[in-house]
Amino acid sequence: MAGAASWSFSENDFKQIEQHLQAFLRDSNARCALLVDRTGQLVATVGDPPKFDSTAFASLTAADFSANDQLAKMIGEAEFASLVHQGEKESMYLADVAKRVILVVLFDQRTTLGLVKLKGKSAVEKLNKVFEEMFNRVGTGPAPQKGLLEGAEDEIDKLFG
Repeated sequence: MAGAASWSFSENDFKQIEQHLQAFLRDSNARCALLVDRTGQLVATVGDPPKFDSTAFASLTAADFSANDQLAKMIGEAEFASLVHQGEKESMYLADVAKRVILVVLFDQRTTLGLVKLKGKSAVEKLNKVFEEMFNRVGTGPAPQKGLLEGAEDEIDKLFG
């Protein structure tokens, strides 16, 4: 499967991604935005630095998103374009970007899920364009469809084994 190791950002790509994420955080009042590729590699972090193991978090995020892709298929949906995990104090919003990357937004009571989703939709559209241009330029072709859990299972075993 083609993960982050098979493509790389130009400095301009990264600046665009960072600018879109910073604008999104400002507009939504969310705390942190992470980009994780579908193999579980952390691609970028903007906003308040996470106070947890971001490598393990990225692996679990990819596994979570992949599991939900399978659940969507079981109920007759092609995919779930976004997921929400709501907690008492902390919540997460996850959205697919260019079928290759997952936008993970961490937010608390300073904002609402509705605002995060509203501003997130626009951010995803902008990020889709950046990633699609980058993938076309580096010739990685269409997004891979198999092996979404590769590597994540090992990380989960390390965490809970």
